[in-house]
Amino acid sequence: MVRAGQTPNWGVRARAPLRLGLAGGGTDLSPYCDQFGGAVLNATIDRFAFAHIEQNPEGRLAFRARDIGVEEVMDPVLPPVDGGDLALHRAVYRHVAEHWLGGATPPLTVSTTSDAPAGSGLGSSSALVVALVEAFRVALDLPLGPYDVARLAYRIERVELGLSGGRQDQYAAAFGGVNYIEFLAEERVVVNPLRVRRAYLNELESSLVVCFTGQSRRSETIINEQVRGLTDLDVGVLDGMHRLKQDATAMKEAVLEGDMRRVARVLMRSWEAKKMTASGIATPMVDQLFDLALREGAWGGKVSGAGGGGFLMFCTDPENRYRLTAALNEAGGAASAVKFTLDGAEAWSVPR
Repeated sequence: MVRAGQTPNWGVRARAPLRLGLAGGGTDLSPYCDQFGGAVLNATIDRFAFAHIEQNPEGRLAFRARDIGVEEVMDPVLPPVDGGDLALHRAVYRHVAEHWLGGATPPLTVSTTSDAPAGSGLGSSSALVVALVEAFRVALDLPLGPYDVARLAYRIERVELGLSGGRQDQYAAAFGGVNYIEFLAEERVVVNPLRVRRAYLNELESSLVVCFTGQSRRSETIINEQVRGLTDLDVGVLDGMHRLKQDATAMKEAVLEGDMRRVARVLMRSWEAKKMTASGIATPMVDQLFDLALREGAWGGKVSGAGGGGFLMFCTDPENRYRLTAALNEAGGAASAVKFTLDGAEAWSVPR
C-alpha cells in the first residue's frame, strides 16, 4: 500500500463503462428523488472512459485528456478546481491528496480518454470520474467498494465541482450491467442488478440501434431548467417526471419478459414525457433523425441522457437493423449496433 507522501512506482490503468439510459432518466435529480424517490433502468455498453496514473519522471504534476488534446503541467501542489477542460482530473487528484495522502501531492501523470465525447448522453463525464477514482483506489489500495466509488464520484462531480446532473451515471459506471436503480431521500441509492435471461438480453441487444446526432450538448442548461421546474412545483414538469418514473418500472418488466414491442412502446412514452420536463430536449436534428427512423421501421426510440443532442436509441426488428442503421448514416447521423457489458469499473497495475 502507498502511504501518504509516497508515489506509486508503477502505472495503474482503469476503465469504466458508458451507459444507455433506457428509462427513468431525470428522476435521479434532486429535488425530485429526495421528495418522491426516483427510479432508473440503464445498461452499460462496450464504450468506456479510461484513466491512467503513473509517476511523472520530471517530478511534475501533469493532467492530460488525450482524446481532446488538452494538457496541464504544474508543480506538484494541490491544484485549483476552478473549471476548464481538466477540472475533473484536478478535482479527483485534489480529493485524494486531501483525504488519503494527508495533503501530500505526489508528482504524477494522470491521463484519460473516452470513447464518447462529453455531452453525448452516455454518461461519459461521470464514467471518467469513476475511472479516475477506480485508478486511485488500486494505486493506493483504498478500501472502497462499488457503492463507495460511485458515491465519491458523485460527490466530486456534483458537490465539490458543483456540476449539474443526477446520480445514475456514477452508479451505472461503478456497477456495470443492466440495473434498476432506486434513488431515495438522504442520498440513499439501491442498485438492483437485473437477472435477464440471456436470450432476452441477446434479443434486446440485437433490436437496438444507437445514433450520435453529431451534436454534443451542454446538459446543464436542460438540467437546470428541470430543477427550477421541480423547485417551483411546476405541474407539467412534475407530471413528466412521475411518468418517467413509472416508465422505469414498465421497462424493467418488459426487459425481464423479453417483450421488445413493449420496450419500444415504453421508449416512445418516455420520449414524450421527457419533452414535458424542459425546453430544448428535442432539436431540429434530433427530430429529423427521429422521424426518419420511424419511417424506416423503428418501433420506437428516445434520447439517452438529458437531450438537446447526443445519442438517440431506437428499437426495431433485428431483421431491419441494417436498413435502419444505413438510413440514419446516410442522413448525417452516426449510427451503429451496440453491445451490452456486464462488468463495472475495473483497474489494474502495470508493472514497470
